Amino acid sequence: MTEKPPLDCSEGRTWMEESQSQTQLTAVDGPDGVETDDGDRPAWDSKIQYVLAQVGFSVGLGNVWRFPYLCHQNGGGAFMLLYVFLLLVVGVPLFFMELAAGQSIRQGSIGVWKHISPKLGGIGYSSCMVCFYMALYYNVIIAWSLFYMGNSFRYPLPWEQCPTDVASNGTVVKECAGSSPTSYFWFRKALNITNSIEESGGFNAVMTGCLLASWAIVSLAMIKGIKSSAKVMYFSSVFPYVVLFIFLIRGLLLDGAVEGITYMFYPKLEIWGNLQVWRQAATQVFFALGLGYGSVIAYSSYNPVHNNCHRDALMVSCINFMTSVLASLVVFVVLGFRAKNIALRCVAENLGVLNTMASSGSDQHWWPWFNMTDASSVTIDEYRQWYQHYSSMVGPKITDCSLEQEMNKGVEGTGLAFIAFTEVMAFFPASPFWSTLFFLMLLNLGLSTMFGTMQGILTPLMDNFSLLGRHRTLLTMSICAVGFLLGLLFTQCSGNYFVTMFDDYSATLPLIIVVIFETISVAWVYGTDRFLDDIEVMLKWRPPVVYKYLWKYVCLLSMVTLLAASLLRMIFKRPTYTAWNQSTASEMTLEYPGWALVMIIMLILFASLPVPVGYIHSFVKNRRVRSTPSQDEVGQEMCRELYTKCSSTEQLDSHSRRVPSEEDEVHPRPVFLSVSNEHYQLLSQQEDDDEEQDTRV
Repeated sequence: MTEKPPLDCSEGRTWMEESQSQTQLTAVDGPDGVETDDGDRPAWDSKIQYVLAQVGFSVGLGNVWRFPYLCHQNGGGAFMLLYVFLLLVVGVPLFFMELAAGQSIRQGSIGVWKHISPKLGGIGYSSCMVCFYMALYYNVIIAWSLFYMGNSFRYPLPWEQCPTDVASNGTVVKECAGSSPTSYFWFRKALNITNSIEESGGFNAVMTGCLLASWAIVSLAMIKGIKSSAKVMYFSSVFPYVVLFIFLIRGLLLDGAVEGITYMFYPKLEIWGNLQVWRQAATQVFFALGLGYGSVIAYSSYNPVHNNCHRDALMVSCINFMTSVLASLVVFVVLGFRAKNIALRCVAENLGVLNTMASSGSDQHWWPWFNMTDASSVTIDEYRQWYQHYSSMVGPKITDCSLEQEMNKGVEGTGLAFIAFTEVMAFFPASPFWSTLFFLMLLNLGLSTMFGTMQGILTPLMDNFSLLGRHRTLLTMSICAVGFLLGLLFTQCSGNYFVTMFDDYSATLPLIIVVIFETISVAWVYGTDRFLDDIEVMLKWRPPVVYKYLWKYVCLLSMVTLLAASLLRMIFKRPTYTAWNQSTASEMTLEYPGWALVMIIMLILFASLPVPVGYIHSFVKNRRVRSTPSQDEVGQEMCRELYTKCSSTEQLDSHSRRVPSEEDEVHPRPVFLSVSNEHYQLLSQQEDDDEEQDTRV
């Protein structure tokens, strides 16, 4: 029989030290009362650098073209009030929760949720997956901005006038004549788009080159981690605000600005009874703050432990909302100017028809009382007043010219940025300057969000896999290279339809699922009271108790309701997309084909599956460990009895002993913060017999 080796209790000491390191993941006070952080982990150079990074990630293109559109479509000022209410009761508490979790545990999204419970480690992987989806199509939008910014240096701007067809004796291209110069340039010159998603059309070589350039910019900015990306943030996060204020001042001087702002703030309170509006407002709050991506957690993990993350949550949320309002002001000022120009053009065209009818000798009692030969002297209100009296007599050639109808034609997303805004800037003096300024702003908005998205991928992977952490440069370059290769899907002539697909479906449902499980893990698995205790140690004061009930009930119920509403909408309303028809030079709504629906389902499943897979993997692993204890574990447990805590806030009675549960033997109870200084030493057998104390970490 083989003789067993002698028990080496130095191994047990190593085991104890490792257990302590697994649960004490934050900076604690050392023996001299000096705060000691993890020396290997990067840190922000200053508080302003961190705030700019968080603001840069949360304030993105959605603030410029999504929020104004929702206000436009859903009651203006009434939608803003609803948005602020949901921001306060759902957005800020969840944002604060992610900031506090990342700052206290000092890990990326994978490490944070795995630390709370190994069964929840899949939440972090789902966040990484959604971040990768977003990085794929978001960089395509940056590529479009690069393309337009390059064309902005031409004078006149290439989208100011329709091109002529040389083959047909210099007549205007039919597709442009049937739409507008800006629509033609966007759909035909920039995208060279096909009629549907089922037609590939080959690759767009120019956009492929722009996509390569955008990935190169991202890789260079991220290659040295937050040290390099933070320096870029000083410009990319601040510059958009400068441009927005410049455009606001310039826009207020335009004819139609007052009408646009009035339309924006006029409240239509009846929309509060529409459940669809509540769903859209909650979704916008959800995406505006960047919840669930893991980027908020990654950025906060580089903070000092005692940083006031509660104040950061309120400040960043407030800045985000005020940015949305500022962007909406700019958008509505521009849309008001655009709508008034279209209405005045309509009046001029109709007066031209009336003049033609008058010159033919027609004598009608409904002739206008104003001067038909001078269209500039006729106001829109005067024309509409005449038209309302005699519209039934004038015939189909004379049409109404309504400023409100033009404002009601909502423009969102790429249509707002690449069609509506480009059309307005063509009217500005020195139009190339304004165009360059605008697309440089879009470029910086996209890059600052892209940096946060990449951080949401890199930080969790490097924190959980030491090999990747040692080769950050190679990991960054590899992810960017894979992102470019997969992004070629979006540089086809049908690529815009895939961008729409990813934007609408790849992130929405998975992110809601991620945030639901995040809330469950903090509120119900870890416990809100314990979480608030840990935050109190960090902040040196306890947050209001209202957060306990918001996390446990209000936020969780809101997210579950939003998930149910989104699922029901997908089930009962077949997913559609907007396509451009070249022959009619107009947009049309089409249903996704069968293979595209399968693709949408696979995107959602791939991003959501890590949550249940992580739970099952951890469950099976725990069963295996419990059923087959190793010899080393037995020896380590014997050595644990030789250890005692020489400095602790909770001393047990000398005649009492805590019996460790089976679960405690497998996994130490997770804690966010170590409240007291704890050191371990090897005691003699005699001392151990005299006094036994709790050795629980």
